[in-house]
Amino acid sequence: MSSPDILAAAVLNGLMTGAVYALIAVGLTLVYGVLHIINFAHGAILSAAMFAVYLAFQAGIDPYVAIVPLALIFFGLGYALQRLVIGPASHGDDQNVLLITLGLSIVIENLLLAGFNSDTRSIDVPYGFSTVDLGFTFLPLTRAVAFGVSCAVALVLWVLLALTDTGKAIRAVAKEKLGAALTGIDVAHIYAVTFGLGAACLAVAACLLLPIYYVHPRVGNAYVLVAFTIVVLGGMGSIPGAIAGGLFVGVIESLSGLLFGESLGQLGIFVIFILVLLLRPTGLFGARA
Repeated sequence: MSSPDILAAAVLNGLMTGAVYALIAVGLTLVYGVLHIINFAHGAILSAAMFAVYLAFQAGIDPYVAIVPLALIFFGLGYALQRLVIGPASHGDDQNVLLITLGLSIVIENLLLAGFNSDTRSIDVPYGFSTVDLGFTFLPLTRAVAFGVSCAVALVLWVLLALTDTGKAIRAVAKEKLGAALTGIDVAHIYAVTFGLGAACLAVAACLLLPIYYVHPRVGNAYVLVAFTIVVLGGMGSIPGAIAGGLFVGVIESLSGLLFGESLGQLGIFVIFILVLLLRPTGLFGARA
């Protein structure tokens, strides 16, 4: 196989991985864009979602079949967490929200450790080693499905935010909370819906990740570290930035792994991250305050 073919295959694999990174980052940046806080429980919720997929598989439910029901379940859980725990306990103080989400992260991780120990688990799906023949390279079927589903979820989110009344309310609250409240929008409800959407994105990402990767109680932290990088790279609160940043980071990681070895695959991500902070602190799609 020629060098251009190897590079093309690396770019395609990077796009497959980057789409899932983007999905995780979209949930993070959506919460930041509306609530204006960093959700430190994001990684722990992703870990919990991956264990939910694992348990569903043990019960005979395929991860891809579980996407819709788990997305709805985690939307409800996210809504309840924001409406019943985070909102009331924060008393309107953003600093309190940060501490509460950090506390939730610790509680969720320790509950997972108590329930599943620190063992690493994986699932064996019948299509795990299936590939898609593109002529010049073979793509893993699981990564191709992950890319397609991530793009579909991004499209659904765009339709929701751009064309529905709930989406317009979310954008109004993100722009001006007080003005939105004066027009009759229930801000607390919109906060909870937004947090629920972020959790639902994590549930979909978990269904796409588990056929490819493993799960343990702290696995979400590794993905969210990359997601934080993507959010800053794309611009805090920018959903198009999170999607573009996720795809870009996936390609950079894949090419870095090709050049420096798989163990150093994330080296390129953080070099780019530092350069963006130095040259464009607002991110690629971010606006100056």
